[in-house]
Amino acid sequence: MTRFGFPVGPITLLDEVGIDVAAKAAQVMHGAFGDRLRPADVLGKMIGAERFGRKNGRGFYLYPKGQKAGVDESVYDLLGVRPAKPSSAAAARVEQRLVYAMLNEAAMAAGEGVVRQPRDGDIGAIFGIGYPAFRGGPLRYLDELGAANVVQVLRELETAHGPRFAPCEALLRMAERGERFYP
Repeated sequence: MTRFGFPVGPITLLDEVGIDVAAKAAQVMHGAFGDRLRPADVLGKMIGAERFGRKNGRGFYLYPKGQKAGVDESVYDLLGVRPAKPSSAAAARVEQRLVYAMLNEAAMAAGEGVVRQPRDGDIGAIFGIGYPAFRGGPLRYLDELGAANVVQVLRELETAHGPRFAPCEALLRMAERGERFYP
């Protein structure tokens, strides 16, 4: 996600915010929005192993003397995974999944009136979650990509990875009508 323009990636952010805080927030979001925002099993495994991130020096990364010093390799055994060999193609696929899920959520928030106007959602994303300002915010970026193109990619992701990538109703309507968030 740093390649996309975010100041840090999601794993670093989890360690910085606190994995316990992220797990609590995930439970609240799941309670409010159902399976669409079901917490990842990884959070429970990390909490069970008392890995809270930087705050206790045990997270996804090592923190000798409080300074981040690389990946804690023991986390792979805990989670039952092995790191994949780095490749730009794999990084692009991960980036796509993360970005398009975010675009879908932003479109849903706009479509449901959670934000008064697209500008409010974009400014909130830039200042609230560090969305890359040079991209104009998720709704502006969605306009740049085109709603129909975003729907097509989300459908492909839905086929490959499940219903969490199903395009929201607002985005489907926009694609069908050729609409944009901004004139």
